[in-house]
Amino acid sequence: MHADAFRRPAQVWPAPLPTPAPSRETTDLASESSGIALLADAIELPIGRWDNQCRLITCNEPYLRWAGRPRDALTGRTLAEIFGDTAWAAARNAFAGGLSGRHTCYERRLTHLGASARWARIQVFPERSADGTVSGIYTIAFDIHDDVMRQEAASAARRRLQRFTDNIPCPLTYVDKHGVLRFVNRAYLGAAGQPKEQLLGRRIADIHGAQQWSGHRPHFEQALAGEPAQYTRLANSYLGAPRWMRTSYEPDFDDDGHVAGVYTLTIDVHDLTVTQERLRRSVARDALTDALSRRTIMDRIDAAVSVADQQPVALYFVDLDGFKAVNDALGHTRGDELLQSVARALQQAVRAEDAVGRFGGDEFLVLAPVHDPAGALVLGEHLLAALRNACSDARDGTSVTASIGYAMAPQDTTQPMRLLQLADDAMYAAKRSGKNMVMRGGETVAGG
Repeated sequence: MHADAFRRPAQVWPAPLPTPAPSRETTDLASESSGIALLADAIELPIGRWDNQCRLITCNEPYLRWAGRPRDALTGRTLAEIFGDTAWAAARNAFAGGLSGRHTCYERRLTHLGASARWARIQVFPERSADGTVSGIYTIAFDIHDDVMRQEAASAARRRLQRFTDNIPCPLTYVDKHGVLRFVNRAYLGAAGQPKEQLLGRRIADIHGAQQWSGHRPHFEQALAGEPAQYTRLANSYLGAPRWMRTSYEPDFDDDGHVAGVYTLTIDVHDLTVTQERLRRSVARDALTDALSRRTIMDRIDAAVSVADQQPVALYFVDLDGFKAVNDALGHTRGDELLQSVARALQQAVRAEDAVGRFGGDEFLVLAPVHDPAGALVLGEHLLAALRNACSDARDGTSVTASIGYAMAPQDTTQPMRLLQLADDAMYAAKRSGKNMVMRGGETVAGG
């Protein structure tokens, strides 16, 4: 073999290969990455990408402004290293959720911004590889400061309202349009005797019970129809004995003018109601005898005569005989007792629909529906007999009789004052005829 056959050939370096043109796939990926970066910057929301060790890999321009630091001070660092342990404590669970494949979020107040610190909500969602495994997470921050401030203001307002209403000593509630109790104050809880948790969210009808609700229901329905209502009743109160209570029902209108619910306020009106009843009774009743007052009996006469064509009535004018002698001999106290006995006797002698009133002094009026003159006569005799028994007292020798005159409507007249005058004239005719008798139109009807 020729020696040259073992000679090693000189080493020749190959010429540089030309740089291959990028493949279409590579170009598309680069273009896509660039587009995503531009889109992330344009969103104007801080976006960060974190690896599975919770280190920031990359972020967009809004994130840099949000963090207030350059990019090289952020990338490769954990959130705790960037913003501190307090920030990481708020984010830890959400980051763990994202790395486990879940979409999560958390909220925190960004203290690193100093005087301009604001509340933010950070959404965390997983980054998945082509095989579906989680390789990291993305975070997107949203400014919710104004919403939080509004919520805090609303909560503070609710707390102030609760304190205000709790200091109102009257039960106060709010019931929505479906009849569900949504708000109560402390006084209502005291009256209901139940904790708030057992009341709110329940239908007011169920809380009241069927019997009590039957009284409240029409007034709730009126308020739900847009009309305020009131309901006064004698009810068992948390103060002990039954008392007069008044509940006001005020409709709550929304911005569209529809009724959204009903406010109720219950106040104790017992003392006021009792006082008003006493006042009404003092006007309607004679203070000494408890017979109807002069004004009230005259109103009754007017009303009765106006319908006398449908229901005839008789008016009896009663005057005591010898009453002045009792006052002079035995004193006004005995005279007052006698007047009270006369009023009781007349009231016991008539029916519930009849009216007994004191006209003045020792004069009384009795107004009664009658069917005919015969019935009027029978009632007059009955009244005279009742007074004979009431006006005699063997203990002090008191013996007082009565003269009674009466007239009828519409038989004698259709005018109230004329009816009174005719009865009065008949009563004086009875006195002139010997007293202790009943007369109509000057004719003696009965006596002794």
